[in-house]
Amino acid sequence: MTLYEERKLRTEWFRQDRFGMFIHWGLYSIPARGEWVKSWEKISTEAYQQYFDEFNPTRYNPKEWAKVAKNAGMKYAVLTAKHHDGFCLFDSEYTDYKSTNTKCKRDLVREYIEAFRAEGIKIGLYYSLIDWHHPDFPHYGDNQHPMRDNESYKGVEHHWDNYTTYFHNQVRELLTNYGKIDLLWFDFSYQNKALEGTQFEFMSGETWKATELVKMIRSIQPDVIIDNRLGGDCKKAEPEFYSGDFASPECMMPTDPILDEVGRPVPWELCLTLDNNWGYAKHKPSNYKTTRNVIEMLVECVSMGGNMLINVGPNAKGEIPKESIRILSEVGEWMKKNSESIYGCTTSDFPIPRFGRYTQNGKMLYAHVYHRFTDAVCLPGLGNKAKKARLLEDGCELSMSRPWNAFVNGSEDLYIDLGIPGLYDENDTVIAIELL
Repeated sequence: MTLYEERKLRTEWFRQDRFGMFIHWGLYSIPARGEWVKSWEKISTEAYQQYFDEFNPTRYNPKEWAKVAKNAGMKYAVLTAKHHDGFCLFDSEYTDYKSTNTKCKRDLVREYIEAFRAEGIKIGLYYSLIDWHHPDFPHYGDNQHPMRDNESYKGVEHHWDNYTTYFHNQVRELLTNYGKIDLLWFDFSYQNKALEGTQFEFMSGETWKATELVKMIRSIQPDVIIDNRLGGDCKKAEPEFYSGDFASPECMMPTDPILDEVGRPVPWELCLTLDNNWGYAKHKPSNYKTTRNVIEMLVECVSMGGNMLINVGPNAKGEIPKESIRILSEVGEWMKKNSESIYGCTTSDFPIPRFGRYTQNGKMLYAHVYHRFTDAVCLPGLGNKAKKARLLEDGCELSMSRPWNAFVNGSEDLYIDLGIPGLYDENDTVIAIELL
């Protein structure tokens, strides 16, 4: 079996489920200025220690998080088991810098996994390849490290093998101590131009000992799917072994379906924030996406054969912000009526319509009407290809006709009347069309 065929088999559930919750949470929820605060503000490990000493999320109840995800129609979730600051939300035997050594004395990853599994939601774990706490991760000259400009670290030797052994061991723990893990989300590879010519210029691929890492992962949990951020190019006809099972564009919507070099579809997932930041950011301006915006982005992803993973950033006490819950609850109300047009759907056989988007699952075509324009919605080219049309939210029959005054377009077009009061949903009206 080729790598492409293996990837297609592993990602079958992923391409079915389409919608997931990202959860960025850690010590950075206390300063509440975003998950990159240690890097942005060049905070030393000694100064950052206050947040470790204080961390005690007394209101953390992952069962409530799981209910929020389930009610929104999300089928999988990804939690930051370790972010760039190096703090672990799990009980690792390879570090003291972990939640079980804070005031809360809890394995927060274990509780998350148990709660989300109980709701039937698939389990994903985010693990940062970067670590600003570990002494053997490069400091001076690294693009991201808080001490990148600190002259006192210039020339300091870092024992890279110690670090790669450390993080490989932690990945092994996550795959052996918590039962089945459905998805591993690594973050991220990059280039250090300031370290050109050194072993730390390209923090990517075999710098991470990526082939060895993925072989270890596959030996423990062969079905787990992995993102593409170890490096490599999952769009190659013959991708690197470690190139990943899916592409992961961040906060940027592709303009077309993602294909490999020979035109085959590549699984992909848009990850994005619900607010402006990934981590809790009380001290930064809020800019929450609207319910309609979230729905349209989800549809856009599915219409191009992709998934959407949207983020919530719980606060220092362990609570998802109320505004996030409100928006996801409203998305969930739409999903309860229209999820058939999302789960298992992909790119349509028909061109993108002016009124919105199409998603498709076999002989079922779903017209997502964002802009009605007039009461009669025109579906170009469908005049002789549709067997019947129903409003997806309640199954009511919709008339398929060509009005007497539709003289501009040819008879090959289909018209559906949405002018009757109560038919049109301002967020997204979905018409289910059974094709001949």
